[in-house]
Amino acid sequence: MSNPQVESLKESRSWSETIRLFAKKEVITMLFLGFSAGIPILLLFSPLSLWLGEAGIERSTVTYFSWAALGYSFKFLWSPLVDQLPLPFLTKYFGRRRSWMLFSQLLVITAILLIGSVDPSISDSHVVYMAVAVVMLGFSSATQDTVIDAYRIEIAHLDLQTLMASAYIAGYRIGMITAGAGSLILAQIFGSSVESYSYAAWQSTYYVMALIMFIGVATTFIISEPEQSKILRKKFNNKQYSKFVLLFAMCVTVFILSYIGLADFVSQSKSILSELINNKVFAGLLLEAGRLIVCLASAVIFVMFVSKTPLYEQELVEETYIHPIKDFFQRYGIKVAFLILLFVGFYRISDIVLGVIALVFYQDMGFTKIEIAAATKTFGLIMTILGGFLGGLLSAKYGVMRILFLGAVLVVVTNLLFVLLAKAGHNITLLYVVISADNLSGGIATTAFMAYLASLTNISFTAVQYAIFSSLMTLIPKTIGGYSGTIVDAIGYENFFIVASAMGLPVLIILYFVKKNMTKI
Repeated sequence: MSNPQVESLKESRSWSETIRLFAKKEVITMLFLGFSAGIPILLLFSPLSLWLGEAGIERSTVTYFSWAALGYSFKFLWSPLVDQLPLPFLTKYFGRRRSWMLFSQLLVITAILLIGSVDPSISDSHVVYMAVAVVMLGFSSATQDTVIDAYRIEIAHLDLQTLMASAYIAGYRIGMITAGAGSLILAQIFGSSVESYSYAAWQSTYYVMALIMFIGVATTFIISEPEQSKILRKKFNNKQYSKFVLLFAMCVTVFILSYIGLADFVSQSKSILSELINNKVFAGLLLEAGRLIVCLASAVIFVMFVSKTPLYEQELVEETYIHPIKDFFQRYGIKVAFLILLFVGFYRISDIVLGVIALVFYQDMGFTKIEIAAATKTFGLIMTILGGFLGGLLSAKYGVMRILFLGAVLVVVTNLLFVLLAKAGHNITLLYVVISADNLSGGIATTAFMAYLASLTNISFTAVQYAIFSSLMTLIPKTIGGYSGTIVDAIGYENFFIVASAMGLPVLIILYFVKKNMTKI
């Protein structure tokens, strides 16, 4: 079966033609939408980790907060709502994509304000309240990403996807430096440090970040709706949509209640299993993975039960969940489809697992917030943007598959440089060398990967299929990343970075077979 999307990824154009395409309005638009996406994602990680650290929260608890970003890994579960559900008033005046974009941005702003309103140092209950707000931020930010991804694919032809990905990454990193370096600098200027914690400083910092998010809101008002979204009409009535939303909310409730209900059992079982296998880290990973599987199974069983009642709209459920998945397997075949999904799920495992603990690592090495901000967020931003544009140019010139392989190799090699930094300790020069190599390679790999994911997507199921791919991309890495603090406590930073780098080696083998099989499609 021929695949024109994949074939278009192999086309080559001249350097001058490629560079001129950067001036197209679709590419420039992605710069601003990338900025809007980059603000909330970093507020879930770096600044929050340092905030919790200064507030006296244990390191293992700090890294557990990264699981709040699992919303990005499970966004495929509610992406059908983004594709199918019209929003009252907003859809009529803004259109299918822009209405959801605006709605998710307003939710992001609300979540950031809620996080800033909680002082985690007061009590454990305040930590729980903050965790709820962080989960809300992860959910709303992942929803915004889903809409932006669908918008990016629908607004322009596939030939522009690598360059749009480059612009998106550039905007994304500018947003990250604003939320990352900006937050660190503001928190220090406002008067918070490891030696002298100040909740008011962090509160003001997060309020400023919420204000900056209105740049994304302004962009949503300015851009136009994709033609593909304009021609799609409302297929079901309000009653059917309402029942669909209610069913989804009930499934989420079942999942949450199951997760909470298993808390005591998992906590008690950890000590027992740790003694049996003599490995606390692995025991925790097994139990939490099992907990997640049981919770998902509970939600599935609930759906099976509800499917026998009038609440279940079979046609709507099949069109939103079954058809997009069925289409993917029909286009590629069972064998190749599973190989592609395996590759998507592991391509970024090395850098994501390492990234969860990176900021805490820099702080443990004795670097100040200003030094961290300057190296990782300011200088690192330049290298990532350079890597993104370089990845876009190379992909357009030599093909996405080749640059995917190059990016995977570079990520494995550059992650080993962290071992040298762990040995050297507080060494500013080496820090900049490591950040340069890491961000440059990450930019190249991510740009090619985004274009590759776009090539896998059927325009008829844009939001759902891309959400599945991008969710799968982060699910396993972020689950393991949640244990990075515990792993470091057990084996130390140097061994951890070696393990994180080694995780990227199987990706090269999988990529070889993906490329071999896709050439036969």
